[in-house]
Amino acid sequence: MSSKLQSTGPKTKDNQPSAQESVPAPKANAEAIRFLSDLGHLSWKLHVMEQHSQEFIKFPVLPMEQKMSLVKQDDQLAMTRSVKEGEEVKTQVTFFPGSSTMGFISEAANLVLLRLMAWRQTVPSNAHFLALDTEGKLCYSTYQDLGFQKIQVGRQQVEVFIVEQTVHSVKGIPNSCQFYLLSDGHLAKRIQVGSPGYCMITQMPVLREKDEIEPAPVFEKKPLVWEEDLELYSRFVDRKEELRLSHASYLRQHPEAQALISDFLLFLLLRQPADVFTFAAEYFGPFAKRHPPTPALRSSHRPSPFRSLDPPRPTL
Repeated sequence: MSSKLQSTGPKTKDNQPSAQESVPAPKANAEAIRFLSDLGHLSWKLHVMEQHSQEFIKFPVLPMEQKMSLVKQDDQLAMTRSVKEGEEVKTQVTFFPGSSTMGFISEAANLVLLRLMAWRQTVPSNAHFLALDTEGKLCYSTYQDLGFQKIQVGRQQVEVFIVEQTVHSVKGIPNSCQFYLLSDGHLAKRIQVGSPGYCMITQMPVLREKDEIEPAPVFEKKPLVWEEDLELYSRFVDRKEELRLSHASYLRQHPEAQALISDFLLFLLLRQPADVFTFAAEYFGPFAKRHPPTPALRSSHRPSPFRSLDPPRPTL
């Protein structure tokens, strides 16, 4: 972080940039980063691109005005802070590296974040975000859920969700503000803790209703009666005729196949075995290429005619 201080006016003082403090710069914790990462429908974790703010106090003797602007420049954030007291103007320009602003919540992003908290009714109480204090220094910012309360808005009594934001200044005392939010995130009331004044809306806005997610339609699975479908039935008939012609052509080209089948059927009718499958396996077994030769001395244990599922043992 680098800064440059300029002072103009009749009461100009020789202000030299202060040495960098040994206190490490604050960083947002993992819960704050994770909360921002879950906001998929917002643009890139609420990173500020440009923001301008102005505050002034009209004292008759010594009026004061403060201006602050934030501008995203490449991979860093430039802050220009101008303080005018009477006729004296002090301007300070500070550059924050992009890595040090991860988890930073600007004033503009804070309004969006508060509205989202009210919409979800979820506050990351243990998260430590980053914010700017009154002196333009990076510091921690926390949020706390204060529950629900009913307030009077115009002629209507409504229930609001209260969130308290506390900016923990590096040198000064913490600054806390309480935000009273309607069900859709509208800001109804704002109180700065310790201040007698507050801001409040005078009439009830039109609330946005929550979008109801309709269940996905369920389509019943209908049985396919292909016989009643003209196209499918036509394909079936064509394929059946194609296979019949192919089989007939194969048998004409291989008459030995017809003779082999005829011999088997004749032998089957002569024997009429009880187990047709075993009889067929014994009959066609000798035709197999891997059928072992018949031993000269037959064993009393008749071997199975079916192929063994065990892999053959290697021969030495």
